[in-house]
Amino acid sequence: MFRTILLAYDGSDHAKRAAEVAKAEAKAHGARLLVVHAYEPVPDYLGEPFFEEALKRRLERAEKVLAEAVALTGVPKEDALLLEGAPAEAILQAARAEKADLIVMGTRGLGALGSLFLGSQSQRVVAEAPCPVLLVR
Repeated sequence: MFRTILLAYDGSDHAKRAAEVAKAEAKAHGARLLVVHAYEPVPDYLGEPFFEEALKRRLERAEKVLAEAVALTGVPKEDALLLEGAPAEAILQAARAEKADLIVMGTRGLGALGSLFLGSQSQRVVAEAPCPVLLVR
């Protein structure tokens, strides 16, 4: 049924549980598991040298989160995508580009209001996804 499953991973507890579910679903369906981590761009208004330092720190953190997802899921590195941009938009673009049959993600991420209701990134992905979305708590 599913050929490509996209896991949106941000390092939160919900994302870690989503990784377990995505891995199991990929195994059950014989599907390719693709892991995506998106990080917010650094604002241009920071100026030099703050911009460069902020970008370096943000990339280091993003690479660490993506490496954690690879370790949890066992996906090959070529199936682990690190994307710059608003998380929901990056997830949706990756789902379309990779022709995902299913998106798996946590209900709440690491945002400032992550503990309130359904996360805003999750809401947007559910509303605009080109395929079914499985939310994991």
